[in-house]
Amino acid sequence: MGRVLALDYGRKRTGIAVTDELQLIASGLTTVSTFELLDFLKQYTQDEKVVRFVVGEPRQMNNMPSESETFIAPFLIQLNNNFPNIPIARQDERFTSKMAVQTMIEGGLKKKQRRNKALVDEISATLILQAYLNTIQ
Repeated sequence: MGRVLALDYGRKRTGIAVTDELQLIASGLTTVSTFELLDFLKQYTQDEKVVRFVVGEPRQMNNMPSESETFIAPFLIQLNNNFPNIPIARQDERFTSKMAVQTMIEGGLKKKQRRNKALVDEISATLILQAYLNTIQ
């Protein structure tokens, strides 16, 4: 089948999660500097069969796009231009950062570990991906 790769896109860094080949399980992959994101994705898609990108869609409580969408939109164009054969889906990402921190608390991580924003971004990407998988299964 191929993998689905999710991105929790941010100005400084982007959390990345990926499914298994059967698209059953979402797992955190890594967090990379947003500046290096396209290079990372080019290498990853050479090594693994990626059949879809899922990019978090920041929304406000009234369901309007968040101001963060203004810097995600140009990235989506770049993503599509660099990977024209891989479709892009969007997934609501409201509350994923809060849910990621709660997951870290429940997992027993110490306060210092929970301040690791890269880990929060990776877990957020995993939550985005799992929410997407729940909508297609």
